[in-house]
Amino acid sequence: MFYWVLKTVVLGPILKLLFRPWVEGEENIPEEGPAILASNHLSFSDSIFLPLVIERRVTFLAKADYFTGRGLKGRMTAAFFKGVGQLPIDRSGGRAGEAALRSGLKVLRRGEVLGIYPEGTRSPDGRLYRGRTGVARMALEAGCPVLPVAMIGTDKAQPTGKVVPKIMRIGIRIGKPLDFSRYEGMEDDRFVLRSITDEIMYELMLLSGQEYVDMYATSMKDRILAAAKSKARELQEAARPGAAAKELEEALDAAEGKLRRREPKVDDAAADIDETTPDGGKDEQPDGRDVPPDERAAS
Repeated sequence: MFYWVLKTVVLGPILKLLFRPWVEGEENIPEEGPAILASNHLSFSDSIFLPLVIERRVTFLAKADYFTGRGLKGRMTAAFFKGVGQLPIDRSGGRAGEAALRSGLKVLRRGEVLGIYPEGTRSPDGRLYRGRTGVARMALEAGCPVLPVAMIGTDKAQPTGKVVPKIMRIGIRIGKPLDFSRYEGMEDDRFVLRSITDEIMYELMLLSGQEYVDMYATSMKDRILAAAKSKARELQEAARPGAAAKELEEALDAAEGKLRRREPKVDDAAADIDETTPDGGKDEQPDGRDVPPDERAAS
């Protein structure tokens, strides 16, 4: 009940007026029966705008953190997700992953629409990352079609970390249903699951126009975090008193070495010439005849 009140009375009309979302391919969504909407994930607001533009109710598998937040913001977020019927999932893997699959299958077996993000998390840089195979397994076990969905511009309207979104137009492209019934009974074959998932991600790439990266988004986030920590350690090290003394000395030594290499070389033999006579020890008579040094001494 709360879902439809938010969508049609409270939140929906305001969002449609402010953001004017455009939709392509809405006719591809079946009017009844189970279906999976497999979407790229650019922003927190993806889970708001996609259900907003679809007539049928969409249930998303949302990370458990949204349901356990603290403070006013955390409680409001948890109340919102519970109110709209979203399902919390633990993304730590193992048994938690199995529990998430079972939760999704319950929705599909009721003949409803399930929304899922195959990447498993928001893209850290706007690119499309490798998909997790859970979406393929659910599609085979439930025997339902998968519709690729591309969210357009939500990362610009509400980037990661931004609470208040920027008012701008966003878009949703919904692709044609993908039928994987030819793989029926092969939901335990990991090669089949990977093939199905890659096919879904390829369609998402075509719909969204995103660059595809053949690695998991979580791995990229770990790399970015590790690089940020390393940079922070370098800055802390550089900020310590006297930390730059060694580098400064090395720079000065290098500069002095360059100056020494640029100084002109003096001929040692030329330096021994007697400076009292310009030609190295000979005097000249008025008539131009040279006088040896011993004759000069005698005179």
